[in-house]
Amino acid sequence: MKKLTICLLVVLVISSCKKNTTDKNEIIVNYPKTKTVDTVDNYFGVDVKDPYRWLEDDRSKDTEAWVEAQNKTTFGYLDKIPFKNDLKERLSEIWNYEKIGAPFTEGDYTYFSKNDGLQNQNVIYRKKGNEDAEVFLDPNTFSDDGTISLSGLSFSKNSKLAAYSISEGGSDWRKVIVINTETKEITGDTLKNIKFSGVSWYKSEGFYYSSYDKPKGSELSEENNNHKVYYHKMGTSQKSDVLIYGGANNEKHRYIRSYVTTDDKYLVVLPGESSSGNKLLIKHLSVPNSKFISVLDHLESDTSIIENIGSKLFLLTNLGAPNKKIVSVDASNPSPKNWVDVIPETSNVLSASTSGKFIIAHYMVDAISQVKQYNFDGTLVRDIKLPGLGTAGGFGSKKEEHSDYFVFTNYNTPPSIYKLNIESGNTELYWKPEIAFNSDDYESNQVFYTSKDGTKIPMMITHKKGLKLNGKNPTILYGYGGFNISQTPSFRITNAIWMEQGGIYAVANLRGGGEYGKAWHDAGTKMQKQNVFNDFIAAGEFLIEKNYTSSDYLALLGGSNGGLLVGAVITQRPDLAKVALPAVGVHDMLRYHKFTIGAAWSYDYGTSEDSKEMFEYLKGYSPVHNVKEGVQYPATLITTSDHDDRVVPAHSFKFAAELQSKQSGTNPALIRVETDAGHGAGTPVSKSIEQYADIFSFTLYNMGFEVLPSKTKEKIKG
Repeated sequence: MKKLTICLLVVLVISSCKKNTTDKNEIIVNYPKTKTVDTVDNYFGVDVKDPYRWLEDDRSKDTEAWVEAQNKTTFGYLDKIPFKNDLKERLSEIWNYEKIGAPFTEGDYTYFSKNDGLQNQNVIYRKKGNEDAEVFLDPNTFSDDGTISLSGLSFSKNSKLAAYSISEGGSDWRKVIVINTETKEITGDTLKNIKFSGVSWYKSEGFYYSSYDKPKGSELSEENNNHKVYYHKMGTSQKSDVLIYGGANNEKHRYIRSYVTTDDKYLVVLPGESSSGNKLLIKHLSVPNSKFISVLDHLESDTSIIENIGSKLFLLTNLGAPNKKIVSVDASNPSPKNWVDVIPETSNVLSASTSGKFIIAHYMVDAISQVKQYNFDGTLVRDIKLPGLGTAGGFGSKKEEHSDYFVFTNYNTPPSIYKLNIESGNTELYWKPEIAFNSDDYESNQVFYTSKDGTKIPMMITHKKGLKLNGKNPTILYGYGGFNISQTPSFRITNAIWMEQGGIYAVANLRGGGEYGKAWHDAGTKMQKQNVFNDFIAAGEFLIEKNYTSSDYLALLGGSNGGLLVGAVITQRPDLAKVALPAVGVHDMLRYHKFTIGAAWSYDYGTSEDSKEMFEYLKGYSPVHNVKEGVQYPATLITTSDHDDRVVPAHSFKFAAELQSKQSGTNPALIRVETDAGHGAGTPVSKSIEQYADIFSFTLYNMGFEVLPSKTKEKIKG
C-alpha cells in the first residue's frame, strides 16, 4: 500500500526533514484501500477496463464509506500542515469587508445585494427614496449552515410579485418561491424540480420556466435529456402548469431557454442540444392561440434576441460572423435572408445588452473590455470611458431609465461600481470596497507566448511589484480552455491571499475559450482538444523559461473543464509542475456523457460512441485512463463535492483511486470531498474559506515551505 509522510515543525526549532525517513516526528498516512471490480466495456472492438465503476453509484453505502475514509485521510494530512490555520485566519480577515452589488430599480424601490463581510450568503436589500434600506431576502435564514443559497430573483412586470429560486446543497435542481413584494409573504405554491432555468414573467399573471422530468433513479447522477418549457399561472398549482414547448420527438432538446420580451409581446424560445448552437423561435403572446414562428431552424449558430421595438427584432448572432454582430429583422418574416446589419462584425468579439434607449456593445480586445454605446439604428454614440484595463460588466437598465450601473475589476483591483449617465456618457464612482488589500502594491501584465503549433496565446501575470525573477516564486497557473468561456481579468479574495505570500497568479487564455470568437473556441474542441493542453503546457514552460518560477514552485489549477485540463496535463507532463489542483473535473472522457447533463458537452468533446477515431482520441487523453504505474505525478489535491450534479463526483473519485494505486515516489495524491455542496455556485463563505486554506496550505507545503512565505523567506524543508 502506498504511504505518505508529513514532516512536523519542531516548536521553536528551525530544522529540515525529508520524507521516507524514520524521524520520530514523521507521520505516516496510509491511503484507504479501494476495491476493484472486473468491469469491461468494449468500444469498436477494444476492451477497456473500468475497475472503479462502483464509485459511480452515489447512493451506495460502499461509496459513502469510501468518501468518509478518503476525507479522514485527507484532513488528517491537511491538519498537520503547520501554517494552515494562519492561512485560514488571514483569509477570514481579508474576506471580512462589505461587498455590495450594482443597484437596480423595481417599482418604487431600489434593490441591491450586500454582504457584511463573512455572511455565508449575500443578502438582498431595498430602499425607497431616501429611506433607510431594509432586508428584502436573507438567504442566511434559509438554513443554519448556509448551504441553501439564492440562485435567481425575477420581478413581475408591475413589480408587485417576485419569484426567487433556491439551491439546496449546491445542486442544480431548484425550487421557485413567489412572494408579495410589499408584504414579503409567500403567495401560491412552491415550484419544485426545476433545472437550468430562469423565471421570465408574462405581465404579472404568471411566468415561464424550463425543466426536465424528475429522474427515476439518482437525481444527482441520472442523465437529463429532455428539457421542456412550462407556463405557470399565478393562483394555480404546479400540477396545472401548461407545457409550452418540448417533449415531443420533434421538440426534444437537451436545453431550452425561454424569455418574454420586455414589452410582453413575444415569447422567445431557444432550443439547443449542447453548450454551443441553438434554434430560435418566437410566439406572439398578444395573439390568442398563436403558433411558434421559426427564426432559425438549425443549431449552427448562437443567436438570441436582445430587444424589440414593436415588431422589429434586434438579434445578437455569430451566424456568418464568428465574432458576432447585431442584426435587425421584422417579426413577420424573420428568416436570415431578411436580416439587416445594425452593428457589423469587427475583429473583436462582441457581446451586447440594452441600456435605456441604447445598445451597449461590449468588445473583448485581447480579453480586455472595451465598451461602446450605439443608437438602435447602428450609429455610434460614444466610447464609454472605463477606469482602467480590466473587465466591465452588468450594463442593463430599463428603457425609461436615464442612468445605469456597471462593475469594473481586474486581477489586482476589487470590484467597484460605477454609475453611467446614459444621456451624457459621463461615469462616476458609485461605490468602492474598503478592503485590507492595497492594489497599488501589485501589478498585472499581459504577455504573449508561443504554443506548440506556433499559435500566440495571451496570458495575464499578476504579482507584487518589485518581484525578483529568480525561479523560486510560488506560482499558480490557472486555465480553463473550453465551452466558449473567456477568462477576463477579475479580482478574487483568494488570489489576493496568494499574492500576499509573494505568489504569482497567472491566467492563460487558452484555445477552446471565447476570447477570439468561434474560431478560437472551435480550435480547442473534439479532435483539436490537444491544442488546449499544449497551450497550457507552453504557458508553464514560458513561466519557467522567463524565470518567474520553476517546476518545483509551480502549481496547476483548474475547475470543471479546467479540472480536466489539469488532469490531462499532469498525465502527459508529470514533470511540469510540483502541485496539481484539479477541481470538480471531468476525468472519465469515455463515460462523461452518461451522467446528468454531460451529453450536452459533446460539441466540445465528442463522445466515445461517435466513431472509433473519436473514441481513440478521447481515450488518449482521458485522465482516468492515462495514469501509469511507476510514474511520479505532482503532489495532487483533487477537490469535489457530494452534491455536484453537473460534473458528478465519480469523475474525481475514479481519478483519485487511479493516482493512489499507481503513484510512484512520495508526492501525495489526495481527494477532498466537500459535503452539502455542489459545482461551486452558492458555496457558503465559511466553506470557501476552509477550502482555500486547505488548497493553499497543501500547495505551499508541497513546494517546500514549513512557514508562510510572508513570515520568512527561508525554505527549510527537504
